[in-house]
Amino acid sequence: MTQVYDPTAPIPEVIQNLRRSVGDLTGKVVGFIDNAKPNFNLLADDIAELLTSRYGVKTIIKRAKRGASMPATEQVIDELAAQCDLVVTGSGD
Repeated sequence: MTQVYDPTAPIPEVIQNLRRSVGDLTGKVVGFIDNAKPNFNLLADDIAELLTSRYGVKTIIKRAKRGASMPATEQVIDELAAQCDLVVTGSGD
């Protein structure tokens, strides 16, 4: 018998209730938190170009963490939360 494991953790209901749709991206501000992994900056640059040229995103804001295993600083989180309609965090390699 083969067993398949789902590696995703269940999302607590309190977090599910915080989700909201951004809807149309035209005129929105999108933030990126570079997690300092190799190539994430290249991926973020490509995604930013697509978001602005194809989807009408008004502004891209990029900030970086000091290392992949470290959280973003409160200053970075507060800044992006105040200025952005959505924020993308990610991984590279």
